[in-house]
Amino acid sequence: MPHPTLAVVIPVKAFSAAKLRLAPALDATTRARLAQRLAGVVVAAAGGLPVLVVCDDDEVATWAAAKGATVVWASGRGLDGAVADGVAHAHAAGAARAIVAHADLPLARDLTWLPSLHPDVVLVPDRHQDGTNVIVVPTAAGFAFAYGPGSFGRHRREADRLGLGSHVLDDPALAWDVDVAADLDHVDVASLLERPPAPCR
Repeated sequence: MPHPTLAVVIPVKAFSAAKLRLAPALDATTRARLAQRLAGVVVAAAGGLPVLVVCDDDEVATWAAAKGATVVWASGRGLDGAVADGVAHAHAAGAARAIVAHADLPLARDLTWLPSLHPDVVLVPDRHQDGTNVIVVPTAAGFAFAYGPGSFGRHRREADRLGLGSHVLDDPALAWDVDVAADLDHVDVASLLERPPAPCR
C-alpha cells in the first residue's frame, strides 16, 4: 500500500488552452481531448495515493473531482505558483512529501515508487535533460519551483541550496512528454488520439 504521507500534485491547464504548439498537427477539439486523456493517464499513475489537481478552469475542476482528486484552485499563479500552492496544500493535509508530475506523460504507469529512491528529492528530467517531468520534494522544505527551459538544472541547484540530497532518475517512460507534433508519433500517444501511429522511417 502506498505510504499515507505521500501525495501527488498535478498542475493541469485548461484543456481548451493546452498544447497550442500542436496546432499545426491537431485541431482545437482534438488537442483538448488529448490534453484531457493525457491528464487522465497521469492521475491513474498515482495509484492509491491522494491526488491534488491544481487548476484555474471550471471544466478541469469538474473533471478532476469526478476522478476523485482534490481540486486546488490557483488562479493567475503561473506554473511555478500553482505547483507551490499544490505542495502547500499537500503539506497542510498531512503529506510529508509530494510527487509533482506534469499532466502530459503518456507513458506514466506508476508514480508511487519514486519516493523510495531517495529520502529528500527525486528528479526525473525529460528526454532532453532540460525540463523536469516529475519531481519529489519534502512538502515543508520551502522548495522554490522554477519551471520552463532549463528547469532540471535549476531544480538540482535548488535542492543543493536547501541542503537536500537528491537522486536523478533517467526513466524513458516518464521522460516522454508531449510538446510538439513529432511527439505524437509514439504508439501510446497515437492510441490516446485513436489514430494509427506514424510508420517507422
